[in-house]
Amino acid sequence: MNLHNLQTTPGSRKVRHRVGRGDGSGWGGTCGRGEKGQKSRSGSTIRHHFEGGQTPSFRRIPKRGFNSGVKEIFNVVNVGDINDVFEAGVEITEIELRTAGLIGKADRPLKVLGSGEVTKALKVTADKFSESAKSKLEAAGGTATVAE
Repeated sequence: MNLHNLQTTPGSRKVRHRVGRGDGSGWGGTCGRGEKGQKSRSGSTIRHHFEGGQTPSFRRIPKRGFNSGVKEIFNVVNVGDINDVFEAGVEITEIELRTAGLIGKADRPLKVLGSGEVTKALKVTADKFSESAKSKLEAAGGTATVAE
């Protein structure tokens, strides 16, 4: 195959739809914009949430409570779930927990909570530990290391 042999696939190239080029084209006159109104005018743009002058929904809906902008949201996992999935002596980090399907979003820090029983010596590395999780891991002969 050479450059002089190349051809486009039939139907892959379409002629651009040219509006406003006379009545014979079928798209003359109002050019498919209809008659009158804001959207028929040139240069018209309507904001995304504009409701035609009616009070917008984000102003009609009552506001309640307070949402803190500094609250930290964690990926959480319980020591009982870690105990069920992993073998004793394995280094358990956020990556292993994600591949096992125990945690989700990658942009959140990891916190280990103390719900469940620990029967194996587990070496867990996370951003935070609850007091009960730390004590359960260490009582079973494992370690709870805070990630840096």
